[in-house]
Amino acid sequence: MMVVVTNNAPPRLRGRLAVWLLEVRAGVYVGTYSARTREMIAEQVRDMIADGDAVIAWTARNDAGFDFETYGSNRRMPVEFDGLKLVAFHPQEPV
Repeated sequence: MMVVVTNNAPPRLRGRLAVWLLEVRAGVYVGTYSARTREMIAEQVRDMIADGDAVIAWTARNDAGFDFETYGSNRRMPVEFDGLKLVAFHPQEPV
C-alpha cells in the first residue's frame, strides 16, 4: 500500500496521480503498486510538484512497517535516528 499526500499541487500533477491512485480526499491518494511503479510515481511527483509539497509513504519491511519521502518546499523533513526514520520539523522563516 502507498499513500501520497499533496499540498498546493498543480492541477497537472493531481490529474497524473488520479490516473494511478484513488483520491480518497482532496490531495490524498492511495493505491497498491510494486516498488518500480512507486518509484515512477515518486519521480513524477518530484518533477511536477513546483511550489507545493508532498509526502509519499509505503509499506516496508523495517521496524516501523513503512517508509516515506518528502518532496517540494516542506518544513517536515525525514531524518535517520538510531536506525529509525523520524520527522524533523524546521522552524518557519520570518516573514
